[in-house]
Amino acid sequence: MSMSDPIADMLTRIRNAQQSRKKNVSINFSKLKYHIARVLKDEGYINDLIQIEHEGKKQLIVELKYYKDVPVIENISKVSKPSLRVYKESRKLPNVVNGLGIAIISTSKGVMVDRKAKELGIGGEVLCVVS
Repeated sequence: MSMSDPIADMLTRIRNAQQSRKKNVSINFSKLKYHIARVLKDEGYINDLIQIEHEGKKQLIVELKYYKDVPVIENISKVSKPSLRVYKESRKLPNVVNGLGIAIISTSKGVMVDRKAKELGIGGEVLCVVS
């Protein structure tokens, strides 16, 4: 059976793994998922991500990050859904937790954090918010 929202599945796997204090989580590979995980790593929300091939299928292994046994990702949620895509122009991009969190945006220049999209003056699809 095919999955209707693989990005939401990825975020749910990360959220569930952190609630159960797992060290890492395995996610089916796609380029978009890789770029989202790359942004999370660059922003310091996860420790590392590794791309492997298991039984002929590519997998992403996301190494979760904790600070004093508390997950670094307090909240991670999907904004744009297959049934309702959310597009914003650069000056209307969301401000997550007054700048303490990030929004991950899919733009014509690639997947990036909201701050960078505002700097470049480009908008796009708001994929998720992380705090």
